[in-house]
Amino acid sequence: MKQILSFAIATLTIGTLYAVDHKTHWGYSGDTGPTHWGDLDVAYHMCKEGKNQSPINLTGFIEAELPPITIHYKTNAIDDVNNGHTVQVNFENGSTLSIDGKTFMLKQYHFHTPSENTINGKHFPMEAHFVHADTNGNLAVIAVMFKEGKENQTLHSILDHMPLHPGDHHNLCSIKLNAASLLPSNQNYYRFNGSLTTPPCSEGVRWIVMKTPVEASKEQLEVFAHILGKNNRPIQPLDARTVLK
Repeated sequence: MKQILSFAIATLTIGTLYAVDHKTHWGYSGDTGPTHWGDLDVAYHMCKEGKNQSPINLTGFIEAELPPITIHYKTNAIDDVNNGHTVQVNFENGSTLSIDGKTFMLKQYHFHTPSENTINGKHFPMEAHFVHADTNGNLAVIAVMFKEGKENQTLHSILDHMPLHPGDHHNLCSIKLNAASLLPSNQNYYRFNGSLTTPPCSEGVRWIVMKTPVEASKEQLEVFAHILGKNNRPIQPLDARTVLK
């Protein structure tokens, strides 16, 4: 792990990551940073006009009888890619999340350092977003927070195959990485309606934020932070929304 950290620091330029898969360039600082997203492209207008934007500070909770979510993650990762904004792990079709009587297919998970959402004003060193889509293109995202603790074996496998530079990707079929291995065993959650946290900031996303964080070692978290840079959108207004727990 120390070799990975040293190599990452030596070979990466830390700062705003640039897009390699979007026609309109956007980033996390400067003239293409979050405060300018809505002006960069007409397709990104929701980034400044939307009223249900993510991420948020989860606070002022409303008690509710939230139903258990049904997660069937039975397929393995295909590959991981550095898309210039994050490191994304893509999955074969067949892993699902069921909520609100609907079934959503897991497409990928990716990482933000530090966390995008906060809980009672607290940032975590890293947050993973598990992105799901139904057959109509509606999205549901499970957010998992990471805290410093013991080494995380799943992250260790990802770091061993980490794409360090924008455009890099590695095949993960040989390591048989299942998405369930990054979920906390306690699957109690918070719930709110929100958006994508990157352009085009589309709304109507079901957000499920796990109450229990998972652990990763200090060294692992440092490696992700060096590779990703600071890739978290600032907290957005809650407006008329409520956060259920």
